[in-house]
Amino acid sequence: MILISHRGNLNGPNPQKENHPDYILEAINQGYNVEVDVWYVKGEFYLGHDKPQYPISLNWLYERKDKLWIHCKNIEAMERFNSLYNTYNYFWHENDVATLTSKGYIWSNIGYYFKNGITVSLEYKKLPNYVWGVCSDYVYLYKHG
Repeated sequence: MILISHRGNLNGPNPQKENHPDYILEAINQGYNVEVDVWYVKGEFYLGHDKPQYPISLNWLYERKDKLWIHCKNIEAMERFNSLYNTYNYFWHENDVATLTSKGYIWSNIGYYFKNGITVSLEYKKLPNYVWGVCSDYVYLYKHG
């Protein structure tokens, strides 16, 4: 099962650190993929959940592209990634049951499970065997039980 850290969290939510570039790197360095919230505003990329908070470069994203699941937080981010020739794994969703990422993965919302899909589970709980991965604040527990 692929384990995706939700905003850099490994062992529970940490709103003060979530989406901070250093926090993201900590999770990647421990071997996890990471779901990040990305904004594109006035020609610049930012990390941040409710608003653009931490400026980052396209190069920062590129160097980690194989470990990042990019949740576009505004239409401008989606349009910008769409112009980058499918280099990144990105998606957009709000209240949808599921969406497809740019790399063709099923990304489901909390409480929904799809065969060979990624499910979001913000708590630690047993998942159906047929899901391919989980995005969670508790990926450490999914790895170590």
